[in-house]
Amino acid sequence: MEKDDPKIVNKGLEDEMEISGYRFCHWKLALVGLGVLATGGFLLLLLYWMPEWCVKSTCTRATLREAQVLLLQSTDEFRSWFRAKVRVMLAPGRNPFDNLDSQTTSAVANGHTPQSHAPQNYTPHPSTSPPEDLIKKYAEYQPTQIRYFTLHSTQYYWNDALQNFEVLIGLEDLEVTCSAMHSDHSAGLSRNLQDYRRLFFGVNEIAVKVPSVFKLLIKEVLNPFYIFQLFSVILWSADEYYYYATAIVFMSVISIATSLYTIKKQYVMLHDMVATHSIVRVSVCRANDELEEAMSTDLVPGDVIIIPTNGTIMPCDAVLLSGTCIVNESMLTGESVPVTKTNLPNPGLDMKGVEGDCAYSTEEHKRHTLFCGTNVIQTRFYSGELVKAVVIRTGFSTAKGQLVRSILYPKPTDFKLYRDAYLFLLCLVAVAGIGFIYSIVVSIMNNVSVDTIIIESLDIITITVPPALPAAMTAGIVYAQRRLKRIGIFCISPQRINICGQLNLVCFDKTGTLTEDGLDLWGIRRTESGRFHPSEESTYKESLVKSQFVACMATCHSLTKIDGQLSGDPLDLKMFEATGWILEEATEEETALHNRIMPTVVRPPKQLLPEPAAAPDQDMELYELSVSYEIGIVRQFPFSSAQQRMCVVVRLLGEKRMDAYLKGAPEVVASLCKKETVPESFAEVLEDYTKQGFRVIALAHRRLESKITWHKVQNISRDHIEVNMEFLGLIIMQNKLKAETPGVLEDLRRANIRTVMVTGDNMLTAISVARDCGMVPRQDKVIIADALPPKDGQAAKINWRYADNPIKQDGKGAALQEVELKMEEVDPRDEPRLQEHYHFAMSGKSFGVIMEHFQDLAQKLVLHGTVFARMAPDQKTQLVEMLQSVDYFVGMCGDGANDCGALKRAHSGISLSELEASVASPFTSRTPNISCVPNLIREGRAALITSFCVFKFMALYSIIQYISVTLLYSILSNLGDFQFLFIDLAIILLIVFTMSLNPAWKELVSRRPPSGLISGPLLFSVLSQILICLGFQTFAFLWVRQQSWYELWTPASDACKSNPNDNSTPNHTETKLDDHNIRNYENTTLFYISSFQYLIVAVIFSKGKPFRQPSYKNWPFVLSSLSLYAFLLFIMLYPVSAIDNFLEIVCVPLTWRLRVLLLIVGNTAVSVLVETFILDIVLWSLVFSRDKQGAIGVSSADQMPQVGIDRFESSGPSRVCCRRERVPTARYMHLAQELRVDPDWPPKPKTTTEAKAPPCPENGSYQIMPTS
Repeated sequence: MEKDDPKIVNKGLEDEMEISGYRFCHWKLALVGLGVLATGGFLLLLLYWMPEWCVKSTCTRATLREAQVLLLQSTDEFRSWFRAKVRVMLAPGRNPFDNLDSQTTSAVANGHTPQSHAPQNYTPHPSTSPPEDLIKKYAEYQPTQIRYFTLHSTQYYWNDALQNFEVLIGLEDLEVTCSAMHSDHSAGLSRNLQDYRRLFFGVNEIAVKVPSVFKLLIKEVLNPFYIFQLFSVILWSADEYYYYATAIVFMSVISIATSLYTIKKQYVMLHDMVATHSIVRVSVCRANDELEEAMSTDLVPGDVIIIPTNGTIMPCDAVLLSGTCIVNESMLTGESVPVTKTNLPNPGLDMKGVEGDCAYSTEEHKRHTLFCGTNVIQTRFYSGELVKAVVIRTGFSTAKGQLVRSILYPKPTDFKLYRDAYLFLLCLVAVAGIGFIYSIVVSIMNNVSVDTIIIESLDIITITVPPALPAAMTAGIVYAQRRLKRIGIFCISPQRINICGQLNLVCFDKTGTLTEDGLDLWGIRRTESGRFHPSEESTYKESLVKSQFVACMATCHSLTKIDGQLSGDPLDLKMFEATGWILEEATEEETALHNRIMPTVVRPPKQLLPEPAAAPDQDMELYELSVSYEIGIVRQFPFSSAQQRMCVVVRLLGEKRMDAYLKGAPEVVASLCKKETVPESFAEVLEDYTKQGFRVIALAHRRLESKITWHKVQNISRDHIEVNMEFLGLIIMQNKLKAETPGVLEDLRRANIRTVMVTGDNMLTAISVARDCGMVPRQDKVIIADALPPKDGQAAKINWRYADNPIKQDGKGAALQEVELKMEEVDPRDEPRLQEHYHFAMSGKSFGVIMEHFQDLAQKLVLHGTVFARMAPDQKTQLVEMLQSVDYFVGMCGDGANDCGALKRAHSGISLSELEASVASPFTSRTPNISCVPNLIREGRAALITSFCVFKFMALYSIIQYISVTLLYSILSNLGDFQFLFIDLAIILLIVFTMSLNPAWKELVSRRPPSGLISGPLLFSVLSQILICLGFQTFAFLWVRQQSWYELWTPASDACKSNPNDNSTPNHTETKLDDHNIRNYENTTLFYISSFQYLIVAVIFSKGKPFRQPSYKNWPFVLSSLSLYAFLLFIMLYPVSAIDNFLEIVCVPLTWRLRVLLLIVGNTAVSVLVETFILDIVLWSLVFSRDKQGAIGVSSADQMPQVGIDRFESSGPSRVCCRRERVPTARYMHLAQELRVDPDWPPKPKTTTEAKAPPCPENGSYQIMPTS
């Protein structure tokens, strides 16, 4: 059973793989060895290229426990294969978390068992880090064999309990609780235990090894393309085509050298980026309270390190146990705003208000975690107590390591163009096979020698598959990359430029992307006795200086001073600056003098404070103390995106009791306040502001009990503080649209590219911004999907409501008007005019519920979903994946903060941040607005069309040459060495590298280029041109033999004498004997015809509008084409002996040359007519009216899916009768057609969609029912 069913490693993760075990088989190895010898080593190359063949041909299946070799296959759409060898190392224990210093070695994590199960007859491979020294220290332990394998810089260890291999991540494997982190892991490790753990976790280093030039050369040379070229060169040399073989070798050497230089440069750049500050000296706490200086490479999970006061670059992921740190996390998040990291709470110290001693998680406790690669700017600490942190992860398991690993081992780029290109090459190989058989038959019939038959039959294969194809395909992408660089868009994944040409949906972050990054304070709305005051523009006034509202604004933030300048979140900064208050932080010297962290102090400017009269006998210091008004921030609970709020505990100078201030999303803050303090009009006022596009923040306050001391505050949970608050009011911030946003979104709308907003902001604010920028037109309805998780035995449900037209209800605040959609029975053709356009909007919380409980409904919602608010970073990535699952080509544009996952997952991620986090994004724009998006799509479309043009041209080039050679083989002739050289170098390479230079068209059009080569018009174009070329070449070949002057050519022949006006007199005395029968009238005729055919197809395939600039604006291409035309006409109409001898062409009469010219003109006319009229005017108009996928489910707001379907289906009169029969290819089009005839869609207001209780929890079925 185990042999048949492959196990899964990395289950549920991005790099999930199926794993199967194998053992070496001696008789299979012997057979493969014989095969390698018999094929001259080619079988070895084949097995090198195909890992699964290699393993299956040399091994037999075995259980994972007994396996010597592992075969892994990714479970994603690429199904990539990997091969790994199982290795064995000796260790004193099986579990890295065993305590070897105690008498017991019981396992404490991951279900590892201390028993060893080494397979019988197993020959261990030596480990790279032999632990003999460590084993000697623990001589009483029986050395254990640990089986493991390494793949993609990750080690997988055998787990007996799971009967599978698994990755050891770090201290999280133990599922340590927060209190246990303080009690059990704060003392540090002994040196022996550190050495023991290092056996499993390895050296703490993100090692980006720069391969030697020799290794890179071998890897590059073993590429199938270069092996084919080597085969071609050997063949040509055997046939004495030395010049052409030398030219190909020269081109290959240049290509390999360029590739090696580029790859080496990328490795060096990545190595330098990773190596910067990656190895530092650290202070490590040992178990006996000693401090020891060590290199960061020695660290292992469980080590306790000291964070230096002057800051450092973190060499690992670690959780703070004491003190606080100010950290710049731009390397990971793309946000250069300093973040305050506080120590991990210790619930065990204060049993009251304990939030539940949960297990530590880097995601849930990231506010207490210092991530590898981030820059610790400052630390704050207790007197006599250092800032300590426990190492959680090391090496490639860290956040930085995972980022580097994704760069080192990227997923292959999946694009229909490349898949079709391989199919096309297979077709060429099939054509070559026909020519191969034909040449053998012809040669045998003419009694040709065996060696000549072998060489010439193999030679036709090298002609059919063009050696320059990869270089030609790359040219257009390289040129596009240069043009993008000129407009400030940098690309680290050039292959994705082509994919940009297919984008039909773009997701945008809001803040900093669609809107300005900064916020301005528009005004405040204070409350008193449960009622709102009128709005006020400023808080900088004497009457408010001692109010709790202003105190909350001045204290509830995470600002800090760095080099004397206030720094922190832009919202916090604007809010604090509006108060006019002053922030003072304790110096290191002051902090060291006290037994606690000196609090940050804020105070208003003196001019705002009233001046009480001083008594004549009052001490001056006492007077200053009495008039001073200072607030110290005692404890800070940083902002949490999951909880959507932050909180501080403060103490006013001279007061004994403390106060708590809360700031956050209005809905969240209101839910934590006493009901009587929240105004009845709260919902109405909030909606009024959010609908106008304002960012609204709510404030609250609570007076803490006197029994809560300073010490208790340091360990109390925030849930104990954030209850029974008093609502203080609202801060209204204005977030303006960037000037370029509406225009760019309108360009995308006209191009039928759908736009979606994915933001962490408030729902109604996001909807307002979507309307302001044109993403949701004013006349369209927005349906809010409010999903609720299962509760108290009730199933999950979605309440549908409308976001527009607030109306008042008696005794209540604003309610959302319920609007019935018109769904009467109408003629389907009139439906688009009667049915209202609608958009779905949902919060991150609702999105999570829908993804879990309404999976079938999720795809229908994303088809019309336009606004996704309060989305967490991982939810943004989920949304991108969901859109891709319905066959959208998804672009993602963000400012780099919280968007890294989505940027990396999208088909095309465009980061507006130039920070290191942009490494995660294929594209980075220097222009900090979305104007880069249409530019990128335009260049992508141009590059895609260029790829089509080049591929079609290269296919025709190989077929034209194939036709010429096949025809000449029939008379035992061939093209000459210098004829091949002239065609391949002077014509093909020059044309290919200049026809790719057409810039992108100046505007986005409403149709997209096809995504693959296997489409009707493209196949028609290629096949029709092949038939035209075949026809004209065959006709010329037969016609020349019908001429009166025709004879079998010999050095003494002179057909030119038949024309007394012919000015060419070849010198026969210089003509050498032609062993290969190159010089003849058929060869000369076909050389002229085919040379012009290359230029004809190059010109007609070099398309311009609507995706590229016209070819006449591409002056290098025009100049090259005209020069070649002129040269060919010159040598054809005015023969020159030196050129004729060089190209091995013979003199023919002028009348025949004029007839050949007439044939060329006819060929040109027919080719242009077929390509321009039949293809471009007739076929493309039909196909584009059918394939206008941008109008189906990808249209912008005023052209929704059901409208697009009817619109495009009725566009072609020839297809009105069969419009229902055609099934769309893309999943989103299919869904759009289904929804168009669904009477229950969209869900009506006053209805609730409930999830049914399915027999299998993975099937998210649902039913719609009206609410009571």
